Amino acid sequence: MLPLIYHDNYSCPFPDDHRFVMSKFVRLYQYLKQSGLIKSNIVKPKQATLEALSIVHDINYLRAMCENAVDEKAWRRVGLPWSQGLINRTLTAPNGTLVAARVALQKGLACHLAGGTHHAHADFGSGFCMINDLAYTAKSLLAEGRVNKVLIFDLDVHQGDGTASILADEANAYTCSIHCEKNFPFRKFNSDLDIGLAIGLKDAEYLHVVQATLERLLEEQKPDLVLYDAGVDVWQDDVLGRLDISWQGIKQRDEYVINTCLKSGIPIATVIGGGYDKDHDRLARRHAIVIETANEVFYRN
Repeated sequence: MLPLIYHDNYSCPFPDDHRFVMSKFVRLYQYLKQSGLIKSNIVKPKQATLEALSIVHDINYLRAMCENAVDEKAWRRVGLPWSQGLINRTLTAPNGTLVAARVALQKGLACHLAGGTHHAHADFGSGFCMINDLAYTAKSLLAEGRVNKVLIFDLDVHQGDGTASILADEANAYTCSIHCEKNFPFRKFNSDLDIGLAIGLKDAEYLHVVQATLERLLEEQKPDLVLYDAGVDVWQDDVLGRLDISWQGIKQRDEYVINTCLKSGIPIATVIGGGYDKDHDRLARRHAIVIETANEVFYRN
């Protein structure tokens, strides 16, 4: 079956009325299990050490984060209430993306039921993101010599500013962010390629941009691995989105990205990225689109 990466600490105790839906991870897991996509195909990541995470993050920031000693003003940028459960899941999820990437290199495709925390910078957190799993995974794989070139293809509705900042001097990790331009973060950092989209953009125009960009980057960069941030906050009714992409448009996007990579012989690991919805079960189903689509493509290929 399609390899899926998940840990049961991903949904820690958390306020139900918070804009960040912490329960979406366990709800996603339960939905996929009910759908028959989860059987014996779950790979469980271990918690990352601070030393391992320091490949992309300042060790003093990491220690302060774990000890609830981050300056109050800096912590407000994260926007999450501190708890030990939050720290446990925050140290585990980056390894989930790394495990997904390693499995993808073996199997061609793997999906992480979390990840996409692309607003985390080297020495501070932001926008519900504390550790940058995409940068951590890319740098770790490069350091291990498992890959020579990684493409981070970030289709979350918000620009991947932290990823761009951390990997700015890493020539072998190419960062591409296709996002709504007039949206958070308001101070953007330069990715290797940024494509800012207009508010209210619809399916046809959006899919054209995604397809043309991916085709060009696969040809130009010839990556050994694609890390795909399949954010569903591009959806037309997402609380923080500002684009006008339908549910079907998201599925077409995911199918194109995954199928194109596999047809090109390039392994791809997916993360779920952002999504915001007062209907928590609907949000979990929206995040399931990339996994359901990946499963279909996996068996076709």
